[in-house]
Amino acid sequence: MKVFVTRLLPDTVMGRLELSKEISELRVNREDRPLTRKELEDGVGWCDIILSQLVDSIDSSLMNINPDLKLIANYAVGFNNIDVAAATEKKIPVTNTPGVLTETTADLTWALLMAISRRIVEADDFMRSGKYEAWSPTLLMGSDVHSKTLGIIGFGRIGFALAKRAQGFGMNILYSDVEEKSFASEVGAKYTDMYSLLKQSDFVSLHPFYDEKSHHLISERELKVMKPTSYLINVSRGPVIDEKALVNALSNREITGAALDVFENEPDMEPGLTDLDNVIIVPHIGSATLDTRTAMGNIAVENILAKINNSDLPSCVNPEVL
Repeated sequence: MKVFVTRLLPDTVMGRLELSKEISELRVNREDRPLTRKELEDGVGWCDIILSQLVDSIDSSLMNINPDLKLIANYAVGFNNIDVAAATEKKIPVTNTPGVLTETTADLTWALLMAISRRIVEADDFMRSGKYEAWSPTLLMGSDVHSKTLGIIGFGRIGFALAKRAQGFGMNILYSDVEEKSFASEVGAKYTDMYSLLKQSDFVSLHPFYDEKSHHLISERELKVMKPTSYLINVSRGPVIDEKALVNALSNREITGAALDVFENEPDMEPGLTDLDNVIIVPHIGSATLDTRTAMGNIAVENILAKINNSDLPSCVNPEVL
């Protein structure tokens, strides 16, 4: 089968694709940029299998270009860039790369939590700009993390992994989800509704599944419920937060700070966000380690090879088509 890869992957993953005897032809976007719509259309029209990225919008009209498309292998655990309902209707399997991102994403979440609470980015800029002249008792005072309350919204694998890290800091852990989780007791996490969590937490970390119900889950009302001394961290999906409301809340110091790895209209950001010194912004690097990005690629390759060989797909998100 012919495979179309929309962006270069880590070297070992590309090596597997390039050396695979099962793949008859391989077309790769070797430029470090997202494809244009026309380029995406040309690639889909040519291939049997597309290995896509989160930045690729794989909608129904794109699928209509190639009625013989055999597989959409998404290089991500999320798949909101794909119209899965349309793919299911057209009997096209969609796969993702679950499991291997959990610990790495939890690591970044913890790093952002620590960095925003202790004002690490501000302090680094302070030193680099030559402003440090003498130690002061009130210089760049931040907030303690140990013994504080961490609220986790969405208690799946990443939320649970974050809670394990919080245990080491003696934090009180609250979580909200669509239902209570039996494994929460392993980390001493207590179940509560979202608004109680927002009222009590010193740190709120977002890890919900993104769909229409979680769109703007955190908006003006929710931000006003939070403590004025609290922090908001988001490494899930950008549209979970109403970014305009967040800029207003940070500007008015309704909350103390925020740390974001994802954005509502990524790669664009809400005007005013970059002007604020009480927010840390990083470019969607939750899974950005060589080990994890390689593991993600290997799962995508395994899905592709399984489809070519008519084997079970390791991680199909719409198994009803099989």
